[in-house]
Amino acid sequence: MRKILHILFLIISPALFAQLPQSLLKPAKRVAMFDDYEGSIFSSLRYKEASVIDEKSGTFDAKLRYNIFSDALEFKKANNELFKIVKSPTTHARIDGDYYYYCEFKTQRGSARSGYYVLVELNERYRIYKRYTLDVIEPDKKGSVSGTSAPGRVKTITTYYIEERGLIMELPMNRKSLLASFSDKETELKAYIKKEKIKVRKEEDLIRLVSRYNALKSSDSSPSRSLLSNRDRRN
Repeated sequence: MRKILHILFLIISPALFAQLPQSLLKPAKRVAMFDDYEGSIFSSLRYKEASVIDEKSGTFDAKLRYNIFSDALEFKKANNELFKIVKSPTTHARIDGDYYYYCEFKTQRGSARSGYYVLVELNERYRIYKRYTLDVIEPDKKGSVSGTSAPGRVKTITTYYIEERGLIMELPMNRKSLLASFSDKETELKAYIKKEKIKVRKEEDLIRLVSRYNALKSSDSSPSRSLLSNRDRRN
């Protein structure tokens, strides 16, 4: 799957790799508020070799890292000036095998869900993305005899979504809730999970399950074959 995405990434690029232009950068400020916390607000502590695609001007080499807290792709120049890649649906990045797209999605109830999403599955009818967010636990200053406080912590949370025609639905990471989300094919999917020993918390198994649901919907004789039709609209 990653090989297919990489080929697609190169095919849609109008130019081969070059130096990242200033027009794709905006000044950024270093986030210092979590310096004393355990964990990291970045997907990677170091900057990694990356490719940036701007659909209008080309493909460019850069060293980037994703700031989960700021939802920004950060770039640091040789003089240590900090920048971020402009947030645009037409500007994407590949970092260490992850394909970051700035998307302006909506939920089925019409709520905006803009931000960076990582594409993990590409299908002609739907896509599966994952998004990184942070769980922040503040320092515990209570109950300490010595007067010192327990350090704060930050933990990366990965959430998966299915997207169809700009609408997204969160994919629950437990079997019961996931089957409820695909209730129109619950019986068939339950049998598939048992037969194939599917573990929904495993990314590749989650993709297989959604692919199976897609196949079931495609063979359905009902007028609507949308994967997101008749779903729970609480989001």
